[in-house]
Amino acid sequence: MGVNPMGKLTALAVKAALANPGTYQDGDGLFLKVDKRGGASWLLRLQRDGKRQDIGLGSAKLVKLAEARQKASELRKAIKVDRRDVLAERKDAAAAKVTFRDAALQYHAANEAGWKSDVYARQWLATLENYAFPKLGDEPTGAITAADIIDVLTPIWQEIPETARQVRNRICTVLDFAHAKGWRSREAPSGNGSLKAGRGLPRQLKSRENRKAMPYVAVPGFITALQRKPSYSRLALELLIARSQEVRLATWDEFDLKERLWTVPADHMKRGKAHMVPLSGAAREVLAKAHAFRIMDTELVFPGVAGKPMSDMTLLKVMRDMGEPFHVHGFRSTFTDWAANEGFADAVVEAALAHKTPDAVQAAYRRTTYLGTPGKPGARVKLMEAWGAYCLGRGGGP
Repeated sequence: MGVNPMGKLTALAVKAALANPGTYQDGDGLFLKVDKRGGASWLLRLQRDGKRQDIGLGSAKLVKLAEARQKASELRKAIKVDRRDVLAERKDAAAAKVTFRDAALQYHAANEAGWKSDVYARQWLATLENYAFPKLGDEPTGAITAADIIDVLTPIWQEIPETARQVRNRICTVLDFAHAKGWRSREAPSGNGSLKAGRGLPRQLKSRENRKAMPYVAVPGFITALQRKPSYSRLALELLIARSQEVRLATWDEFDLKERLWTVPADHMKRGKAHMVPLSGAAREVLAKAHAFRIMDTELVFPGVAGKPMSDMTLLKVMRDMGEPFHVHGFRSTFTDWAANEGFADAVVEAALAHKTPDAVQAAYRRTTYLGTPGKPGARVKLMEAWGAYCLGRGGGP
């Protein structure tokens, strides 16, 4: 490719150059580049902070010489006089077309083969869907700042600290991915900077303090107060015995009311194994109330906004609105304390909570689910029936 030694171009020279691959200088950094495939572009070469930058001004087949010179003049002023980073601005403008939701979904799909399990992959995306997407989902990746991330994290930073840290790390991972893709001019804010506890975010309390369990003696009164204003979120709390995610994601086809069983699918369980839950009379009463509210365009038993799964924060808000300082996840401890006080066997309680048997030998030989048969209910059925009766103030014990 040749270089035009004449300096200033003319409209006629530009027209001739389009048929001859080469680089043609117009002066003061502006040049025309024609490649062997017929492409022709205007470029402006400048120095910024000691680094050379070639800035595209458009196709020479669409942008005339006079227009290219005008654009070059404006860019020289922007860079040399106004000290603007034009290339970074352009990257951010391009990023405006890629929302945080789009970037997160693309990152998730791109790393599909590397997730340690299907359950983890779903949980990874679910945390962003629940906590980040409501505020950041439609925002361009290039426009998201540390302040925006802090705004997402603040409501959950003390309430669910472990989840909040996961959300922070996953937001930053998506933003770094966007930076690598050219959708964002900067890397994500550093976890050692403004997103670090004690800086832009407050120091977190110990998780034990944040997940206080309601004393089981207070549960019947709490349930009574909960029932005064029925809603999906309050009904979900009534049914909440195991993990909140199982309740939030529950669909009607998981429940067999005739057999009085709730089969929680494997992909809703932390351990990735399906879990059978005997439905007590109290649980069936909750489901009957939920069915009366049922929305026909969703299969969720307890739908949130727009028929989508409600978030942990929705359930936590019920607790806070009722003036309770306890955490939703603490009900597992509440249930365990009650069961121990009532004399139920540890193995039965552990099975009800879907806990893994710690002893490998015991795990190999203990294959019972403690469910029994329809004619002879097992220990777990009796456990859940007693717990449901206790919650409703009707007593109950082994």
